[in-house]
Amino acid sequence: MHDGSYLNFRSAGTALVLDCTGGGLPRVVHWGADLGELSQDAMASLARAAVPQIASNNVDLAVPLSPLPEHSAGWQGTPGLTGHRAGADFSTAFAVTSLRAEERSLAVVAEDVVAALELRLEIELTESGLVRQRARLTSLAEDGGAPFTLGGLLLALPVPERATELLDMTGRHLRERTPQRHAFTIGTHLRDNRKGRTGTDAVTVHIAGEAGFGFRSGEVWGLHVGWSGNHRSLAERTHTGVSLLAGGELPLAGEITLGAGESYTSPWVFGSYGRHGVDELAGRFHGYLRARPHHPSGPRPVTLNVWEAVYFNHDLPRLKELADAAAEIGAERFVLDDGWFRGRRDDHAGLGDWYVDETVWPQGLHPLVGYVRGLGLEFGLWVEPEMINVNSDLARAHPEWIMATGDRLPPESRHQQVLDLGHPEAYAHILERLDSLVGEYELTYLKWDHNRDLVEAGHSPTGRAGVHAQTLAVYRLMDELRKRHPNLEIESCSSGGGRVDLGILERTDRVWTSDCIDALERQLIQRWTGVLLPPELMGSHVGAPEAHTTGRTHGLEFRAGTALFGHFGIEWDLTSASPEDRAALAEWIALHKRLRPLLHTGRVVREDHPDPALWVHGVVAEDGGHAVFALAQVATSVQSPPGRVRLPGLEPDATYRLAPLAPADRPRGPAMDALAWWSEGVTLPGRVLSEVGVRAPIQNPERLVLLEARRVED
Repeated sequence: MHDGSYLNFRSAGTALVLDCTGGGLPRVVHWGADLGELSQDAMASLARAAVPQIASNNVDLAVPLSPLPEHSAGWQGTPGLTGHRAGADFSTAFAVTSLRAEERSLAVVAEDVVAALELRLEIELTESGLVRQRARLTSLAEDGGAPFTLGGLLLALPVPERATELLDMTGRHLRERTPQRHAFTIGTHLRDNRKGRTGTDAVTVHIAGEAGFGFRSGEVWGLHVGWSGNHRSLAERTHTGVSLLAGGELPLAGEITLGAGESYTSPWVFGSYGRHGVDELAGRFHGYLRARPHHPSGPRPVTLNVWEAVYFNHDLPRLKELADAAAEIGAERFVLDDGWFRGRRDDHAGLGDWYVDETVWPQGLHPLVGYVRGLGLEFGLWVEPEMINVNSDLARAHPEWIMATGDRLPPESRHQQVLDLGHPEAYAHILERLDSLVGEYELTYLKWDHNRDLVEAGHSPTGRAGVHAQTLAVYRLMDELRKRHPNLEIESCSSGGGRVDLGILERTDRVWTSDCIDALERQLIQRWTGVLLPPELMGSHVGAPEAHTTGRTHGLEFRAGTALFGHFGIEWDLTSASPEDRAALAEWIALHKRLRPLLHTGRVVREDHPDPALWVHGVVAEDGGHAVFALAQVATSVQSPPGRVRLPGLEPDATYRLAPLAPADRPRGPAMDALAWWSEGVTLPGRVLSEVGVRAPIQNPERLVLLEARRVED
């Protein structure tokens, strides 16, 4: 039991100092750089030193800011809790009834007797230095009283005044996680998502930082909402000098009501801090994910997915030929995509009928599965369990299982509607179908897709909003399926990268980063997805020479060198590839397998290079002994030849041997001679490579080269 004073949680260079004095909810005194050991007197002084004066025409007290900001405390910004009981109890004043502190966590129980609400707040500083919070709200009203209608529960973290710039992300299908930045001005920068999934335009991480912050410089604070349904993220600055980041679920109107004794638990809201830029902030997310007991620990199998090779045209001899080609070049997993189930010859029909189509597969999938496994490959399957086509046996049998409001169906998207898993019978049906498929074919991998936003997502027959229940049902479905099949891996695919969040990542093993495999687009998409996810969780495939989604043509070194820095795979009709291309791809796969232990455990680094046309990124081993870097020429530079590139993250006092890395060791560009250091490599201290760097080669646009650094042992 805690005595209600001050707490100083410290981990991995981050500190969270909490003021638990008085009877109200705790306040964050400091979130940022580790301040070292602090006595109770020092923390009390720190809190006192932050108390503002009372300005004219404001409330006559210093307004405390808890993780759940309250109007009753004088806060006039966005409240942490919104809701009411038949119009009353709209403003809470929680009084703490118990506090329990552990080494780096705090559990708070508070009550508002008048509003008849109990709040249980959890705050934790993880080993990697992430702050995570969630809350549980319970109605204490007596039976027969008005239910509490929840409008929202947002959890906040304050940021200091020197955070004057904001960065978040937006996007669309085929262009996810595009950064946007602007001044952090007075007012609210609000990012609402009502798509029923995380969204291709999701904010991902809401970052506030010092002006001009970059990957390797500037102090930054970021917030992520770990929820796969409707959600809200905001950055708010008031005229009274308070700045904060906040987020949580965004319930639809009337979606969550709490009767007597009923509770609502918010998603986890994560805060990450970087003293030296976005890479440090991202590294805390990576460290948190890698520390989970269920995080993928073995080598991530090189995956061939057949979608762009065959689309809906499933033919056993053709698929066997693809499997032969995949095995020949070193692939380790074969995934059969959309088109295997009843009536699915295009995207107009069949969703919901999760039975193998007997007209295409008279013996089921066994002939293909057996053949693939005979080649030494794992077998995986595409599914889209949350969706339904109106033209399906399931929709004809159970039209009431389609999410809808009133007597109308929502507008279709990709010719499909949403299956309401809030119906227990619909949930049980889908669980039985998936369980049967995984069991019959001993599947080790599901590509779990979700190809549309939820529009008018009502639950029949009431027509009440159903996104909250749908999201929880999907979580339960995945959890139960994995409980029954412990060796099953699940990929979160949602029109590509439309469901990328730490809620879905609790029950999946990677994300399909984007449906766009164009290597130039992927350079940007993967660069910013990496702010949240480490490389081993990002599906990154080598596509065809001409990208199916953009029509661009790229050489193999740019396509494969881009895919190298993720969970590597192939999305290409290998039967149409030349023997030379297959041999070259096999060389890239061999390189990826050699580098997997580094790429999937090391620290991701990105250099703030002054030339926007040249991107420098890499991965450095945790012990600093090994690193690989990519110099990606994403556009034509104004300057030619290019200047030096710095290679961040190396141990300053260690000596490294740096050399080009085959097969991406042959720069292609309008150079009249070879780069002086290129053929022999260089041996330099890490401090020199990180602070001064080496001359970059001249490259044509949309090309890349790789560099490998190894520590020279004394």
